[in-house]
Amino acid sequence: MLRNYSNSRTLGDNIRLGTLTAFTAGTINIASLLIFLSFTSNVTGHYAILAAEISKGNWRQVAVVGGWILLFFFGSFLSNFIVINFNKRSKYFAHAMPIILEILCLLFVGVYGQFYYQKTLEETEALVALMLFATGLQNGLTASISNFSVKTTHLTGTTTDLGILFSMFTQKKFRKNGELIGRAKLLSSIMVAYVLGAIFSGLTYYYLEFKVFYIISLCLLIVIGYDAYKIHVRHFNTKYRYIRIYKKFNLLAYLYDKVHGIPEIKDKREKKRTLVFDE
Repeated sequence: MLRNYSNSRTLGDNIRLGTLTAFTAGTINIASLLIFLSFTSNVTGHYAILAAEISKGNWRQVAVVGGWILLFFFGSFLSNFIVINFNKRSKYFAHAMPIILEILCLLFVGVYGQFYYQKTLEETEALVALMLFATGLQNGLTASISNFSVKTTHLTGTTTDLGILFSMFTQKKFRKNGELIGRAKLLSSIMVAYVLGAIFSGLTYYYLEFKVFYIISLCLLIVIGYDAYKIHVRHFNTKYRYIRIYKKFNLLAYLYDKVHGIPEIKDKREKKRTLVFDE
């Protein structure tokens, strides 16, 4: 999900990334609505509130809402900044770091809300700001590494694109276009996952309250852990192939052979080489 970048990503990469992050975005948005009476997975409504507060001359609220928008912007900025500056060193690190920062933000909201939250206006504004920064990180990351194909914290553009695609599918030539079909699958999976996350949050909030942020963090850990697992398996397979080809000692491959046994080799020359190495 996180390992590949831009045009090297497959449809499966984007669908896995889109569904999991959209689920968390839907969960975050409904949780923040129920707890703080504010949406935190997008800033469309906040722009309208900003304009309304400016027209009323409520400058304190203008500063607060403007700060929320800037934090969402900064989260997106920071995600892409990390990706483009650290991508050459380690794609996985560059792509995982924004998710790690998002997890830390959400865990802080969960812990603070569970043990310290007094429901004051200042606390609410600060926690909403932190959640907007977290969702900005997520949206910036998914858009950056997928070449703007995956945006999971809001559904306005997704619904618009799906409407356009389905209108195109009324013609046979477009229904046979694999790229358009793949795009429709991706957007549909994001939409369904977002709605499921919102439903899950709405059903469980009254039982879990701020603990719901722990579950959201767990979902994001799955995103990170999936690729970490794949990378370690790939490295292990590479080392295993290295030892089989070049006959160099490697502890992991040696232990693998001890646990699973050495498969039978029909080629006598290869079998002889294996026996020499075992000795």
